[in-house]
Amino acid sequence: MPLQNRVDPWGNIHALEARGDFMGNRGILHDDSKQIVRSHQHQAWVTCLLQFKNRKRRLMSPGTYTELFFLDEATAFAAGHRPCGECRRERYLEFKELWIKANLDQPVKQMKVSEINRAMHKERIFRGKKLSYPYPFDKLPFGCMFAIGEAVYLKSREGILRWFFNGYSASQPIKVANNVDVLTPKSVMKVFQLGFNPQVHKTRLTPLSNSMPPRRVLSNIQ
Repeated sequence: MPLQNRVDPWGNIHALEARGDFMGNRGILHDDSKQIVRSHQHQAWVTCLLQFKNRKRRLMSPGTYTELFFLDEATAFAAGHRPCGECRRERYLEFKELWIKANLDQPVKQMKVSEINRAMHKERIFRGKKLSYPYPFDKLPFGCMFAIGEAVYLKSREGILRWFFNGYSASQPIKVANNVDVLTPKSVMKVFQLGFNPQVHKTRLTPLSNSMPPRRVLSNIQ
């Protein structure tokens, strides 16, 4: 039986076999029986490499952080995660510099990453529910995700692609309203507007024909 460690763009955690391109961390979310008992433990939600310095981990070991997995970086950003400052140092520094420029317009040295974590956390969830916001589709940068009803879509250079746990599908043409319900946090969306391009799963180039849809289940785990 698969462990509950796969994250969707709403930030919900699911039990699925597939792992995705990135790992992530929100603290210790599981109990000794490897069951998820909370949605997060701290505000430093990060996205990590699957392999780093030959380190080996036993998934959901007692007393260690819960390993989470994402289809790609675009999904991780939509869920509210940022690059890890250790295993993805260069990417983290690039994101931090542009986040500050996009949101505060002040030198990097004047802001600690804990302040970015705190600001991003206010954009993630409120009373256990995912926060989203309306934004003009035409002004939405590539790499952002938005929802129409139960479906999640990626605005990519290849067009509008529907998100699934195992990749993207070029679905039937959809009618997009002037404003869409954006899942990617607003401060991150502003970083994308400055030219930061999130990594997107390879299926964007060869879309899937049949996929497993996400389940829009708002967890009651606090």
